[in-house]
Amino acid sequence: MNQRIQHDGVLILGAGLAGLTAALAAAPRRVLLLSPTPLGEGCSSAWAQGGMAAALADEDSPALHARDTIAAGAGLCDPEAVAVLTGEGPDAVRALADLGAPFDRTEDGGFSQGLEAAHSLARVARVGGDGAGRAIHEAVVTAALAAPHIEIRTGLRARSLLQDAAGRVRGALVEDDAGALTEIVAAATLLATGGLGGLYAVTTTPREVRGEGLGLAALAGAVIADPEFVQFHPTAIDIGADPAPLATEALRGEGAILRDQTGRAFMTAYHPAAELAPRDVVARAIQSEQLAGRGAFLDATQAIGEAFPHEFPAVFAACQAAGLDPRIQPIPVTPACHYHMGGIATDLDGRTSLPGLLAAGECASTGVHGANRLASNSLLEAAVFGARAGAVLRDAVAPVTEPLPAVPWPDLPGGALAGLRQAMSHQAGVVRDGAGLTDLLARIETLRELHGEGPVLTAARLVVACALERRESRGGHFRRDYPGAQPARRTFITLAGLDARKVAAE
Repeated sequence: MNQRIQHDGVLILGAGLAGLTAALAAAPRRVLLLSPTPLGEGCSSAWAQGGMAAALADEDSPALHARDTIAAGAGLCDPEAVAVLTGEGPDAVRALADLGAPFDRTEDGGFSQGLEAAHSLARVARVGGDGAGRAIHEAVVTAALAAPHIEIRTGLRARSLLQDAAGRVRGALVEDDAGALTEIVAAATLLATGGLGGLYAVTTTPREVRGEGLGLAALAGAVIADPEFVQFHPTAIDIGADPAPLATEALRGEGAILRDQTGRAFMTAYHPAAELAPRDVVARAIQSEQLAGRGAFLDATQAIGEAFPHEFPAVFAACQAAGLDPRIQPIPVTPACHYHMGGIATDLDGRTSLPGLLAAGECASTGVHGANRLASNSLLEAAVFGARAGAVLRDAVAPVTEPLPAVPWPDLPGGALAGLRQAMSHQAGVVRDGAGLTDLLARIETLRELHGEGPVLTAARLVVACALERRESRGGHFRRDYPGAQPARRTFITLAGLDARKVAAE
């Protein structure tokens, strides 16, 4: 029998910006927040470079921000969710500043904002050029550690969700670093476990972030939305590192140019917005140049030059560690898995299809991002919708039902995971086709037979199966065998529905 703890508050799994924001917003409700890694490690929030997009300038407005978000989303954004994001965004940034997030400021005390791809004007609030994620996360961690209603425990990883006989989520089965299992029962549970970049061999996210929250929710029966839409950042620094360091989009916003190995600037051949085209366009352009043998390099020697060490210190440090000097050398770049637009389907307050379960941040799908996330909307979504989910947690009523006994879902062994990551990058990456996706789905089925169903394989299976079903190209999902677009539709699927389709196809 597992040890069982009956917590008298609510449970949050994940200590990124969404989870911490939700915990703060749940006050005065008691919150138990769990993280598998030390605070600040293993979460994408702390790695974000660009900043937070919000209509903070006099010449900007939430309506303009919403227009750009919907345009980038390629027909799949939920307009109501976008209106919430862009309308509440400015106050979310100001609230983080009040917590101590040291946003860059103008001489008159306003927010210094930069331009990034697919934005119609400069609206990205930054910290130290490229240090927004870490600085914002540190401010929220400090506030959470000081909050008397929040208890934070690290070194604990969720292995399954607890459910009662009716399917209501009642908490989670967690495992500590020594392998001991504990059932934590709570009035409500929030998943804020991040995306799935660690499923790919080339990623800008922590390797620990492998879609486990998404997989746990799907295995419990939750509705999953748009899993096939994965965003690949065009300019990861191509030095063979795992994960790959990021060359922030803000560099292109400041005038950096993409060139091939001969020095030719190539983006005007792909899109009239050139370097500031949507991310999916730039990623495919870079991959095309690489496949043609011409290579791809980000040249910031003129746009940034000697200012690199203090304007973009994170990028500069990553380049220096690889023996590159971006002040005088172009940076070799390659597309890398960066963000998951899909996730656990939620309403505007974080509620999923399962009673007692909420989700926020990258593991959730609010409908904000559509088929292609607009640059620097991710931290904003975590803050805005994390706070809304926290308000629901604050008022959650503990049911009288008892959870059923739980067992941990199986892990995928390291060698099998490494092979899966390579296959995901190769066959479910920037450009996909039916043959590659079919082969990859068969590989996943073989891994399921060998190692059992688990959250990592479940997340991968959802991405691949839904990418195979979407016979069109839209946003971050590009099929070389179906380059045109079909009428816009979102994907909503459960594992039971996916299995039923598989049986029907056979």
